[in-house]
Formats: sequence, structure tokens, C-alpha cells
Amino acid sequence: MRIGFFLFFIIFTLTSHSQVKYFEITGQIVANETGEPLESATVYLERERDSTLNTYTISDRNGNFLLSGKTYEEELSLFVSYVGYAPYKQVIGIDIEKIQLPVPIKLLTDANSLDEVVIRSVAPITIKKDTLEFNAASFKTRAGATVEDLLKELPGVEVDLEGNITVNGKPVNKLLVNGKPFFGDDPTIATRNLTKEMIEKVQVMDTKTDAEAFTGEEGDQENKTVNLTISEEKNKGTFGRLSAGGGTDERFEYAGIVNRFDGDRRISLLGGGNNTNSPGFSFGEIQKMFGGGSTVMMNSSGGFQIDDKAFGFGKGIVNSRSAGASYADAYGEKMDLSADYFYSGANSVDDETIERENIFPDTRFFTNSISSSRQSNDLHSTNIKFDVKIDSTFLINVRPSISYGTTENFQLRDEVTLDENQEITNQSTLDSRTSSTSKIVKNALDITKRFGERGASLTININNEWNDLEGNDLLNSVTSFSEDPINDENRNQLTDRNQTLNSFFGAIKYTVPIIAKELFIDFRYSYRSDTRKSLRSTFDFNENSQEYDSFNSLLSTDFIFKNSRSTPAIGLSLRKEDFTLSVSGSYLNRILESTDKLRPALSVKQNFEAIEYNTYLNYRFSPQKSVYFNYSLNNSPPTLEQLQPFEDVSDPLNTIIGNPDLEPINTHRAYVSYNNFDFQKGTGLNFYSNFSIVNNQVTPIIVFDENLKRTTTYTNVNGNYNGYLGGNYSKSIKLDTIHNIKINTGVWGNLTKAINFNNEEKFASKYISLTPNVGFTYTWKDILEIKPRYGLSFNRNEYDIAIFGEEEFISHNLRIQTATFLPKNLEWRNDINYNYNPNVAVGFQRSSLFWNSTLAYTILKDRGIITLKAFDLLNQNTNARRSVSQNYIQDVQSTVLQQYFMVSFSWKFNTLGKEGETQSDSPFFFF
Repeated sequence: MRIGFFLFFIIFTLTSHSQVKYFEITGQIVANETGEPLESATVYLERERDSTLNTYTISDRNGNFLLSGKTYEEELSLFVSYVGYAPYKQVIGIDIEKIQLPVPIKLLTDANSLDEVVIRSVAPITIKKDTLEFNAASFKTRAGATVEDLLKELPGVEVDLEGNITVNGKPVNKLLVNGKPFFGDDPTIATRNLTKEMIEKVQVMDTKTDAEAFTGEEGDQENKTVNLTISEEKNKGTFGRLSAGGGTDERFEYAGIVNRFDGDRRISLLGGGNNTNSPGFSFGEIQKMFGGGSTVMMNSSGGFQIDDKAFGFGKGIVNSRSAGASYADAYGEKMDLSADYFYSGANSVDDETIERENIFPDTRFFTNSISSSRQSNDLHSTNIKFDVKIDSTFLINVRPSISYGTTENFQLRDEVTLDENQEITNQSTLDSRTSSTSKIVKNALDITKRFGERGASLTININNEWNDLEGNDLLNSVTSFSEDPINDENRNQLTDRNQTLNSFFGAIKYTVPIIAKELFIDFRYSYRSDTRKSLRSTFDFNENSQEYDSFNSLLSTDFIFKNSRSTPAIGLSLRKEDFTLSVSGSYLNRILESTDKLRPALSVKQNFEAIEYNTYLNYRFSPQKSVYFNYSLNNSPPTLEQLQPFEDVSDPLNTIIGNPDLEPINTHRAYVSYNNFDFQKGTGLNFYSNFSIVNNQVTPIIVFDENLKRTTTYTNVNGNYNGYLGGNYSKSIKLDTIHNIKINTGVWGNLTKAINFNNEEKFASKYISLTPNVGFTYTWKDILEIKPRYGLSFNRNEYDIAIFGEEEFISHNLRIQTATFLPKNLEWRNDINYNYNPNVAVGFQRSSLFWNSTLAYTILKDRGIITLKAFDLLNQNTNARRSVSQNYIQDVQSTVLQQYFMVSFSWKFNTLGKEGETQSDSPFFFF
């Protein structure tokens, strides 16, 4: 029976393929009035009976096009769409393989089409000047697909596991919905919650500031913006999701988002939490809802930073919680308002083991440590954006923001230092408890005015920031030296600290057209002033009073650091249809002033002058093919720690002394990128390379005594450079109407040279890395997806000192992702990740096979999803890793999330438009 069925299947398949007609249609698109060829016209084929898209392409610079594909149909409808011209349709008989249209297709001017008018088109792709527009309905996805699913179907668009988007190799750093931000800067909140059915168009353009967009200037050539447009009939209603799950080992996760759209007005609320190392929301269905979130962590200097925890291979275990609200509305035609509030909190637990080999010209020694930390963070932030368009030539943008955060940290650490004979030189223990409160207030004001029709404009920018960080540290430490016990040190101290920043930035730019709308000269002046205050009061424990009341002047500081700069600049830009060339130069006058209130003799003041310049060329061979080049010279000052001649002995094993004679750092940077995507062939190629030469690089000089205790100061050096290059090639192959393969291959490389000092001996080190990767995605529509990817990483360290040997490291990564969609309503996803690192030290795990699996079953007419998730199915999760710098090799292993199983339920609701109508008894209908 099985053999008979198999033979029937083979005969049916062969018979079906014998009926397939392969075709290749060529022709030319020209303007009817002038006969000029039309570049970037969209040419596409549809089935006559149901308007299903067959294939499409874009005309080249000469107006020529080539359509190739296959069909079972006798006839196909050929359409041509071009902004400013009336749509064209012609029925083509598919009776021979190669079809040459005998005469050019002549497009008639659309009398109703003006530059200011948006033309609705059913073409799959439309190119409007610098905007690439995709028609969402032309790209087929599974039922219930999200915007992220849609983006993955668009040619030239890539979406990784964390939800990061690239278009033709360029990263997307801004995502808008109907031209407005949607819940801050995290694009996954939009891409994993908005459904494909809501979206009318996906527009891709270069990232621009509001002022650049208003004046028509070139924007950021290295990043892209995606704007999702929602049709008017689907832009009113309520939609969202609620999810919750519980599992073994007391694992849990919950998340919810509610959105209310009513034309220009948008209101959104979200909240969630978990203890599965997902500060946003977790793997599986809930992650697909919310994706790449982040949490607030405290950095080494006591400030706050955003810390993204990847699913698996994370550091420590994080119990996170978050909540937020977002509002956007338009008030008439002249005012737009958007605002959001976010709360992010996390409690983390981490135990870490470090083994470091320190490399020096005359010796090597080893530092091993074991630490345990517990941290708790909370952050509240509010952002507001207010745009006022006084008239068609006058725009005002105001962007205030406020944040408030608290953190508490507890750490225990044991550390031992051994010489090259593995003899103990020094050892220390640390018990530290810290708490901090951070308050930040910012505001940005932009005023933009256009003059006349030639392109003249005036732009004024005013930014200010106030930052206050205060806290206290309770420290109990013991440091002992094997051969010199007289220098043993015990510390039991309380430190009160307060750091503030007052920053002001103002700039004015006047743009004068030399040739209307083509050649411009810019006159610009900017002024920036940063004042940092650092107060640190340390008190030793008094055995007599049993209080921390003995002031320690050696460990206390009271600094004021001022950095002011004034910069007049002039620039010239040429904007042509095919290219943009810009050249600018500026004169920088910088004043650095450091005041030590506790040690007035150590106060310093310096004045620096420098020239900065920037030039770039962006050449567009076609809308899909471009090359970009940028060269710049930038000047940056040393830090307060590097300049202040204060002897910082806060670390018993490392005394730091600043150098007031340091010069500012000058960085020469050259960057080039090339992007090419062929819509017809489904191929994409992008290449990018950067090379930087750093003069006056600030480098530490480290001197060790016989106890391996360090003394660090700083000096300027020349000869440092850094370069990287990367490239990717992709090709989509449509095997038939239901089978597709997409091949991806890429490479990334890095070359770094650094001048170093160890025990006052100068030497140079080179770090070389190369990481090729290859993968493909096989899709059997509505049945199966398979996505294997292999990456190999080569790392090499070289030194110009004969005593040092060359260090080489290799690591391997193989990742396989699968998804099946049978039987109906059941989705099974697997993520298998194998890592092999043969170079880590003995005692560290060298390889791991990490397997996550998720089963999701859809119920309640596709509105409910029951999910079973298995994390680390083989119980092999590890994050042992090796890192290499100019003077050490380090192996680290820390706490990771272990195996667990979880069951969750997700429910979604939608009242947007006709297709999204739900029952009026929905619990969120009142919203």
C-alpha cells in the first residue's frame, strides 16, 4: 500500500511539473511624452482569475526589465506602476518560453499625481525618490502573522532572533507607525504585536532627524528607518494580548499589552515579568509577542546603563519586571504629541569564576577569583516629544525626558595572585554593599525655518541635561602579601558619594543655496559646556565609638571637572539625483579645568585647539545599488581620572595616578560600504569596512612591585589603529509556489594594533580575528521551516617582543532552528545550538549542546494559544568563554539558567477594522 502511494505521488509530481510553463519576459518602460526611459518602475505579473502575485522586478537605468518565473496559467496580467504616471496593464499569453515585448511600454502622465500626493498602488514594490515602499498585501504569510513575519518575507530585509532588522545590510535604528514612534525605541514591541493584516505599506528610508526631513537634507547614510502605515479603515479599535505561564523549578512569566488606535490617537499599556532571564519577555509565544526587552543595570562608575540579557548563555539569573504606557495624538494639522512612561526592575543572582593569565615582557603571573553577587535595580523613565508646525516653513520640536533609578548591590569575592611558578604572591577577600539613587532630567529644543524655494534654511538646537547620582558603599576587605606582611591591609569603611553633571549644548546652522536645491554652503557654530562634580567622603570604622566617624582623607575626593568647547564650522554639500557629496571643517577651542577642593595644589587648567573635518560621498547607481564613503577627523579629551594628578588608592592592589599633561585624542576614521539588491534574481550583496588611526591615544603605564601590586598612570602614544570589515551575500530561490530556499553567507574580520606598557617597557600587540558563517533557510509553505547556520571564529594575538609567543584560538558554533505547522493549529519550534571552544582552561566546560523546544497549539478561533516550552532540553547550558586583550588571556564561567519546563496560555483580542471585529463582551472593549 505504501509503495503504491509512493509511486502515485511520484507520477503525480512528475505530471504536475510537466504542466509548468517557464517564461522570460523582457521589455522597456518609457515616458509617453518624451520617450525617456523610466528607471525604478515596478513591473509585476498577476494571475487573471484571482490577482495572485506571480513575480515582479524593477526597471533599470535604461528602463529595461526582465521577468522570469513559471506558471500553470495560459495568460498572466502584466502591470507597470510608477509614481506620477498612470498604471499600465497588458495581458500576456504564456505560449513560448522567451517573450520579447516588441515595442516599449509608454506610460502616460497621471494628471492627478503631484509630488505632494501619495498615490495608492497595488504594486508589490514602489520606489518614491529616497523611499522604498512594499505593499503588505502582495507578500503572503500564514494566518495571524505579525509584522515581524511580514518583514521576513520582504526582499532584502533580515530579522534576527532578537528582532533586530537590517535592510540590504544596513541596520534599522528607528521604527515608526504612521510616522510616529510606537512605545519608545524597542522595535519588537511593534513588530511582534501588530499583525500583518493591519499594515497597508512598509516604507524604508534613510534615518533622518526631524530637522533633516523638514529641510530635505541627507540623513544618516549608515542606518535605516522603517515606517508602517495602517489603512484608515483598520486604524480604529482595540487590540492586544495577555499571557501567563508557570513551570518547574519555580519558573514563571507573565505579559500583557493593550492598544487603542483611533486615527491619529494611540494609547498603549503593557506590563510583564519573569524569572527566565528575559528582561523583556521570554522565549516562545510570549517572546514573539514582546521580544527584545532590556533592564536597567548599574555600571562600574555608579551610573545606570541598559543591559540586554540574551535567552540562554546569559550571565546570572534575572528576575525582571516591567510596565509602561504610551500615548500619541495629533492636534489639528500643526501639532503632534507623543509620550511614554517605562518602569523596569530586576533582581539578579550571579556566581562567577575567573582565571586570568597576565602577560608581561619579563614575566607572567596568574589571577584567579571566585565571586558572588546579588543586585536589585529599579528605573522609571518618561519621554515626551512635542512637534509644532507653525506653517509649511517653520517647525519646532521639543523633547523633554526624566528618569529616576535606584540600585542595591551585594558582592563577595575571593582573589589570589600567583607568580609564574604558581606560588601565591597576594590574596584578598572582599565584602561590599552599595546603594545608589540616580536622577536625570534632559530637554532638547530644535527650531527649523525654511526660506524661499531655493533650499535656504536656519536650524537652532538647544540641549541641556542634569544628572545626579548619590549613594553609599559599605566595604570590608582584607589584602595580604605573602613576602611582605607589613603591607597587609584591612579595610572597614563607609563611603558617601555624590556625582552631578550639568550639561549645555547649543548650535545654530544657516544653509545658503549657491545653486538652487543642488549646491549649498553651511555656516555653523556650536558651544558645549559640561560640569561634573564628584564628592566622595570615606569614613573608617572607629573601634572606640563603634561608628564610621573617622574621616579618611586619602580615600576621599572633592573634584570639579569642566569641559567647554566652542566650534565654528563651515561646510559645502552637493546634492544630485545620483549622488550626494559633503565636505565640512571646523575649528575647535577646548578648555579643560579640574579643581581638587581637598588638594588645591593638584588643580589644573588646560586649553587645546584642534581642527576637525568630515566628508562623505553617497553614490546611487540605482535605488537598489549604492556605495557610501566617509572620512572624518575627531578630537576627544582625556577623562577626569586620567588627568587628575591625585593618587587614588581605593583599590589596595592598584594605585592610580593621573597625568595632567595628557593631550586630547585625535581619531582618523575611514568607512566605506557597498549595497546591491537584485529584486528579480533575489540576490543581495553588502560590504562594509572601517579603519581608524588614533593619535595621542591615552594608554595606561602599569608598574608591578615584588608583591605584584600595581601602580597605574597614563601617557599619550601614537601607532594605534583598528580596522574591521564585513560582508554578506544572500540569494532567494523559489523552487515552486510552496517551496523556497534562502542562502546566506557572510564574514566579519577585525585587526587591532595597540601600544602598551608593562613594567614601563613599551611594546605593541596585534589582535586579528576572522569569523565566516554560512547558512540557509528552507521553507515549505505552511508545513515546515529549517534554518541551519554554522560559524567559525579565528582569533590570533601577536606581540613585537620575542619572549611572547603567538596565541591562537578557534571556536565553533552550529545552530539549527526548525518549525513545523502540522497538524493544523499546532506549531512546533526547535532551537539547537552547539558550541565548541577547545581553548578554555582545564576545569571549564569546552562544549555544550543547547536545545530549546516549544509546542504551541491554537484554540478559540486562533485567539488563544497553549504553549509547552522546554528550556535546555539536554541540560547542558554553559557560558564558559575565553577573552583576549593586549596583556592577558582570561577564562570566565558564571551562573546560567538551568533546565526547566513551562506551560503558558496566551490570548489575543482585536477590534480593528472589519476583519478584526470581536464580540462586544470582550473585557477590554470598554477601553
